[in-house]
Amino acid sequence: MSGIEIPRLLPWTGMDGKACYLITDGAGRLARMADAAERVQLGMAGDLLGHAVDMLADDSATSVQLRYLLAGMHRSLTDVLRIAESRGARLLAFEYDDLEEHEDEEGACNCPSPR
Repeated sequence: MSGIEIPRLLPWTGMDGKACYLITDGAGRLARMADAAERVQLGMAGDLLGHAVDMLADDSATSVQLRYLLAGMHRSLTDVLRIAESRGARLLAFEYDDLEEHEDEEGACNCPSPR
């Protein structure tokens, strides 16, 4: 991206529970760490969904077990939502920056016509 920079929402929070942001071009060590953390979080969400399918099909699952599953799903959904927000913001920034490259001095788009 050459134009506007949007801070990246990181896949973890600070000690106070507040969001953490990083201004990056995506190539730094911390950005790679965030990418790896997102992969782990998404993988854990997938594993948890598989576990939920099994547990919900088990008529002998106790309320304590289901409550534990629900707590894990809450944590996982919170992580997945943060990842989606982060990636969505970066995608919008990329699309906006790409659009700026095709504008003339008056702000009109001089993009090539679709074929």
